[in-house]
Amino acid sequence: MSEATFNQAELAKFDGQNGQPAYVAVDGVVYDVTGVDAWAGGKHHGNLAGQELTTIIDTRSPHGRSVLKKLPVVGKYVE
Repeated sequence: MSEATFNQAELAKFDGQNGQPAYVAVDGVVYDVTGVDAWAGGKHHGNLAGQELTTIIDTRSPHGRSVLKKLPVVGKYVE
């Protein structure tokens, strides 16, 4: 099974709003945060689902990347 590939416009559709799943990209990997309570409604501490958040998670997140290994991977992010 080939992995899905998301560019910025495609990833933006998965914003957790109006029944859409919530996806975020970190370091080229797209993660599904839909089932994470902290991401309810596609928002988490001012960050929005459907975006590339590598810089945010590396510079502003108290938990850093440790939480990512618990999330389902849904594809790759390409610029």
